[in-house]
Amino acid sequence: MLVKLLIHTGVTRYLGFQSCENSYVFSGGGNVHKIPANDKEALAAGLMGIFEKRRYRVFLVWVNNLDESDPKTHRPIDIAKATMEDVYKHFKLDLNTADFTGHALALWRDDNYKQQPCLDTIRRIKPYIESISRHGTSPYLYPLYGLGELPQGFARLSAIYGGTYMLDKAGCNIQYDAEGKVTGVESGGEVAKCSAVVCDPSYATDKVKKVAQVVRCICILSHPVPNTKDSLSCQLIIPQNQVGRKSDIYVFCVSYALNVAAKGKFLAICSTTVETDDPETELKPALDLLGPIDQKFVSVSDLFDPIDDGTDSKLFVSTSYDATTHFETTCLDILDIYKRYFGEEFDFTKVADKIQTEDE
Repeated sequence: MLVKLLIHTGVTRYLGFQSCENSYVFSGGGNVHKIPANDKEALAAGLMGIFEKRRYRVFLVWVNNLDESDPKTHRPIDIAKATMEDVYKHFKLDLNTADFTGHALALWRDDNYKQQPCLDTIRRIKPYIESISRHGTSPYLYPLYGLGELPQGFARLSAIYGGTYMLDKAGCNIQYDAEGKVTGVESGGEVAKCSAVVCDPSYATDKVKKVAQVVRCICILSHPVPNTKDSLSCQLIIPQNQVGRKSDIYVFCVSYALNVAAKGKFLAICSTTVETDDPETELKPALDLLGPIDQKFVSVSDLFDPIDDGTDSKLFVSTSYDATTHFETTCLDILDIYKRYFGEEFDFTKVADKIQTEDE
């Protein structure tokens, strides 16, 4: 979804991307497996037994061929009534298969989705499959020179439309009128007048509530992540049930191939939602998969959610970055802020047409 948003904003004209080489999932047996995302990969996957492979292949073919507007493609499932649990049972998929399907393909963060309408999950799986067919071995893209290129790209795009970036402005204070509506932002004796503010929780600490914590560990390696076919970049998801947790663990590894590290060096970022009083230990399943670690840096940060939607005050606060490494939840948050701000859903088609017109 992030790539789709970036393309439609037009910021990609300032960025270069490279496909993440592979996408993996961890199984309870202690092994790392490439995520099967099409019928051929399903039959070749070491993640399942021979009979489960066949059942999963049938499931993937059904998902890939399903067209919401054509009831004939829904058979034998009533997608308007069936839950995802019902779909798993119909195709006789075991718990481990359901685990990596829900958490590594559909990118759900808990198992509540199983009791929700199956269409929600199918809509998440189909883009994964389509991205695999378009980009090759992985559905993920990563900007060359790192994520820092994203704000730089938006700074350039903002300048084109008359926007101004004000850097190193400490102590920003949001100002309100007597009715509690935003009127501007003050910093260093200067006031920028505005009718609305969009910000992260650090700028509006009195308008957010703490909901959780995230532990992250940045590891410097001199080798690729073991058992990933010497991938120069990869995403690895450890589903919660495979390690007896309530939250998934995420690992994303990049390297010199993406111009983010010195020659021969790799950066692996491990993260998860904190569940105990010993956050670093909670990352052990991920750290054990990395092999020898040259150096590591551990941090724990609070997660905040806004206490209201901001429609009255015109202060629209985002959520904090969670433990995921694929930016799915971040994109959903962006779309939610857009809807709260403008009072309507984001229209990708309208923006795409506008960009095409400007380019012409």
